Amino acid sequence: MTEPNASTAIPPVDEKLLEQAVAWTRAAGELTLGWFNHPELGVEHKHDGSPVTAADRAAERLLREEIAAALPDDTVRGEEEDDRVGTSGRTWVIDPIDGTLAFSRGVGTYSNLLYMEDEHGPAIGVINLPALGETVWAGRGRGCFLDGARCSVSDRAELSGSYLSVTGFHEWTPDMFDRVTGSGLQLRTWGDAYGYALVASGRVEAMFDPALAWWDLAAMLVVIPEAGGTLTSWSGGDPVVENIDHPEYRWSAIASNGAFHDRLVEVLAR
Repeated sequence: MTEPNASTAIPPVDEKLLEQAVAWTRAAGELTLGWFNHPELGVEHKHDGSPVTAADRAAERLLREEIAAALPDDTVRGEEEDDRVGTSGRTWVIDPIDGTLAFSRGVGTYSNLLYMEDEHGPAIGVINLPALGETVWAGRGRGCFLDGARCSVSDRAELSGSYLSVTGFHEWTPDMFDRVTGSGLQLRTWGDAYGYALVASGRVEAMFDPALAWWDLAAMLVVIPEAGGTLTSWSGGDPVVENIDHPEYRWSAIASNGAFHDRLVEVLAR
């Protein structure tokens, strides 16, 4: 097989830009802590029924301002504001608070997510967990890190006894429960992006979400592969391809350490 020419190989993401993205996301997380567990936190509901707070809006505004100041020609997409279309070929995707339900209930598993793609594809993914004091980040060709230390997925090879994190049990059927419990998998909840951070850092073996918005998923396209794991849709296909019949939550994801991913897809089959 012919080796790819060095001039056409996909380059690693710029390390300084990765560091900047981590710093921005941590700053947004620090901002949200001012509202976390606050007795006067107000929770509204958007047209799709999902919760939103002043913290969501403030965190996204901060990230947009930081990106615009440093990279004014970049495209920015986010959950709470309209897209800003740029010309640079880079696109940033913001989920200011992933797990707003957890956040609004005082559960510290919520996160701030930031993703960047360029002309070569997925480039940067950041999962910041401000209430837990943890950040998992990854850059294309740079690996995955937990608070600055290189991290990777678990090396457990058996499905039985492995841990599967899930955000909730919407879309689950009785047959799915039977297959999962019969396989010996250990189920845990309060997932959201926290579950993917656990997979990437080797603390659980798998994470499953039956329905996601793009900003929920995007950062995982970098974090999970750079940690050595596998990320697919619910059916085992390309996670980038829309596969759910919903106006906003059009994606699904199964992330794992890769050792038994095909079997996991079978067990979670709808």
